[in-house]
Amino acid sequence: QVQLVESGGGLAQAGGSLRLSCAASRSISRVNVMGWYRQAPGKQRELVAAITSGGSTNYADSVKGRFTISRDNTQNTVYLRMNSLKPEDTAVYYCNARDGWLNAWGQGTQVTVSA
Repeated sequence: QVQLVESGGGLAQAGGSLRLSCAASRSISRVNVMGWYRQAPGKQRELVAAITSGGSTNYADSVKGRFTISRDNTQNTVYLRMNSLKPEDTAVYYCNARDGWLNAWGQGTQVTVSA
């Protein structure tokens, strides 16, 4: 298994930026997919961005051009850079590691964007 700890959430104004971090308890260099999901009140959890072990990325349409996912395998950390934030980005953001039988989640970090 792997433990994931998110950080970097908080309050931002519309148009502002935040960077989320997801620190893993062990090496993630061979974890097939690392992803960021979010869940807003009353809504289902949705994929925001994902990055494969080979560096390929995938983004939700709603964040394309504004968010960037990256991974630093030397630090066992995945990042989500969020620019041009909108109030609709307000949610709890979760880190996920997925590879075969592995499907690990962090505890989440709150992001609140004010208008």
